[in-house]
Amino acid sequence: MFLDMERKKAAKLRILSYSIEPFEDREEAGRLLANELIEYKSQKAIVLGVPRGGVVVAKTLARELNADLDIVLAHKLRTPGYGELAMGSVSEKGDFFLNEDVLRDLNVSDDYIQQEKTIQMAEIKRRAKLFRTVRPQMPVQDRIAIVTDDGVATGATTQAAIKAVRAENPKELILAVPVGSEDTLRRLAADVDMVICLKSPWSLTAVGQVYMRFEPVTDEEVLEILRTYKIKDTVK
Repeated sequence: MFLDMERKKAAKLRILSYSIEPFEDREEAGRLLANELIEYKSQKAIVLGVPRGGVVVAKTLARELNADLDIVLAHKLRTPGYGELAMGSVSEKGDFFLNEDVLRDLNVSDDYIQQEKTIQMAEIKRRAKLFRTVRPQMPVQDRIAIVTDDGVATGATTQAAIKAVRAENPKELILAVPVGSEDTLRRLAADVDMVICLKSPWSLTAVGQVYMRFEPVTDEEVLEILRTYKIKDTVK
């Protein structure tokens, strides 16, 4: 059974290269991702970017695919003493996911779980208040949903985003990222219908090492993208 599960993960995971040659910027990465997802062009897909850097990739990807654009607001729940290890996640709608193995192995208390959930929900609400004023949440149910970010390292935030979108019952759920750790991508493949990653260098230590330009993205830039993006009126 274990081997069957691993074969299924491998079948839906596409890593195009193990090269360390950098992308010019997030927009180039989005265009290259679109080339690999061209079959979804004008299929009423929705591209969901993880703020903040993922929204720049999402904008370009959505434009090339003639797709709707939205964001996915979800945060990992940090494990005490292990900030990068997720003990769970919480979504914009308050859906709560826990990693029972982590909770059991590290003996995390109920009080800490509730405290961390409160902290992360407060940040999600702050971002929702800011971003949803210009772009209300779009429906995902029965649609092709493509979740993207500018890269995946530990995958905790990405996993939170995937679980949030899966809870909305899309017809198909795809994770498309420019760069990611192969081990992390294999783990995330269990929760989506397909993973596409352009580059997965053996020595990946930080997402930014695969970009020539990787400046921080501000809330104001995200707001401008959400405010101005429009799906093409004419499908060519």
